[in-house]
Amino acid sequence: MSSFRIERVTGLPAGEAWRRLTDWPAHGERVPLTSTRLLTAGPAGVGTRFVARTAVGRLGVDDVMEVVRWEPPEPGRPGVCGLEKRGRVVLGRAVIEVHGTADGGSRVVWSEELRVRGVPRFVDPVLASAGRRLFGRVMDGLLGI
Repeated sequence: MSSFRIERVTGLPAGEAWRRLTDWPAHGERVPLTSTRLLTAGPAGVGTRFVARTAVGRLGVDDVMEVVRWEPPEPGRPGVCGLEKRGRVVLGRAVIEVHGTADGGSRVVWSEELRVRGVPRFVDPVLASAGRRLFGRVMDGLLGI
């Protein structure tokens, strides 16, 4: 399983950073050749399901995810969102943490463990590197960095 971790600091208050990072359809707008569609009605929280479909023409992969932990940030407590990847091809988990900072901004940590069925384990470092770059760009775009 490939693992990666990304950290960013932003001037956005923790609540706004949380709102942007948990806007699942907005993720698809930041990933090339990808669209994100909600599978459950709102409001967002534990049990929310969505799929990110990356495709070229008819050839594509669905990354089906479910929110399994939903703790929005509060004064003195970071926000934590846990996701399980439950597709037929893409498996794993992700955790998004949003920590308020003393200056009113926030520090965001995105950790992910990813496995792609049919891809040999020796490719894990390549997947981790690609994931770090891709999701780093997604975070930067969502946070306006």
